[in-house]
Amino acid sequence: MAQIAPSILAADFTRLGEEIADCDRLGVDLLHLDIMDGHFVPNISFGPAVVQTIDRTTEKFLDVHLMLSEPEKYFEPFKKAGADLITFHIETHPNPEACVKQLRALNVATGISLNPDKKAELVLPYLHLFDYLLVMSVFPGFGGQSFIESSLDTVRIAREHITKNKLQTKIEVDGGVDSGNADRVVEAGADILVMGTAFFKAADRSKLVKETQAL
Repeated sequence: MAQIAPSILAADFTRLGEEIADCDRLGVDLLHLDIMDGHFVPNISFGPAVVQTIDRTTEKFLDVHLMLSEPEKYFEPFKKAGADLITFHIETHPNPEACVKQLRALNVATGISLNPDKKAELVLPYLHLFDYLLVMSVFPGFGGQSFIESSLDTVRIAREHITKNKLQTKIEVDGGVDSGNADRVVEAGADILVMGTAFFKAADRSKLVKETQAL
C-alpha cells in the first residue's frame, strides 16, 4: 500500500489551518514541508516558525525537506519546530556521514535526497545510514512541474539495492506525481508519493487519497 504526502507548499496559505485539517480528515499519511533558501534552489519558502505552527495544528508525521546550501545549520531549529523527519541533499554533502550523526543525536528520522540529473549510484553506498530516500522527479524550486520519466530508473535501482541488502529505507518520490503516473511510480518501487498541486488542486481529494493508498 502506497502512502500519500501532500506538499504543504501547494496549499492555500490564506487557509492553511483549514487545509491541514482537511488533510487530517482525509487520512493522509504524512505532510511534506519544502524548505528553500533561494540559493540551493531558485525559490524561498518558509522557516521553522511555520513548521512549528503546523506542528501545533496536527499530529501528522512532519516530513521536512531541506533544500538548503548548508542544511546542517538548520537541523536543530527544525527539529525543535516539530520535524519528525529531516531530509537534506547529497549534492550539498557528498559524504553525508557527519550529517547523519548530527541528526541521530537529535533523535529525528534521517533522509537523503538527490536531483533528477544525479545517478542513483551516488546515494547507494549511504542508504544503510538513512531511514528515507527522497528521489526528486523534477528540479526542485517550483511546484507544478512535469514529471521527469528518467526518475523511475533511479527508483528502480534504489529499490533493488534496498531489497538486496535487506535495508529498511523507504523511498519517496517528489515532483509531478499525480493520479496519471502514481501507479508507475509505485510499480518502480516507491513507498511514499509526495503530491503538491495534484493534491491541493484535485477536484476530489478524498478519491485521490483512497486511490493512491490502494496502490
